[in-house]
Amino acid sequence: MRGRDEDTGDYLGPSRSEQRRAALDVLALAQQLSGLSASQLAKLPIPEDLLPHIRETQRITSHVAHKRQLAFLAKQMRREEDATLDAIRDALDAGGEAGRRETALLHRIEGWRDRLLADGDAALADLLVEHPDADRQHLRQLVRNAIEERNRNKPPHAARELFRALRELLVESAESSGDTEL
Repeated sequence: MRGRDEDTGDYLGPSRSEQRRAALDVLALAQQLSGLSASQLAKLPIPEDLLPHIRETQRITSHVAHKRQLAFLAKQMRREEDATLDAIRDALDAGGEAGRRETALLHRIEGWRDRLLADGDAALADLLVEHPDADRQHLRQLVRNAIEERNRNKPPHAARELFRALRELLVESAESSGDTEL
């Protein structure tokens, strides 16, 4: 029984309905995890003690036994911290915060690459104002090579190399400034 706070009259804990909804959410997460491949599971922040239970759930094919093992996996997962389960959900969610940050970074890099290819030295000067530790000569050479490739209708090898250099530059500057939003 939950009980009530004698001073305020408020209930002390979550209702049975709230507990059931939370348990069903964890069961759905367990089912989602059991459907992933080993390489996909390796990318997620799953505690080591849950991995054998997930593998066992994946191994069992009998419907009733699989359902029972899935319920056991969910029970083990409910023993984990809420922050751990939220981190797993966020990593699984393509639209999660980590995914949004990564997408924003990629768009920012593509924007810089497009500006560099369109405006040349003016865009490079703007980039160097924001990131003074960048290698000016290397970036200028990559931009020239990418423009030349585009004019000759060749595969975009230099444009890809420019993208990689910009990604490295932006990630390093974000890490050095402690910016997590990128």
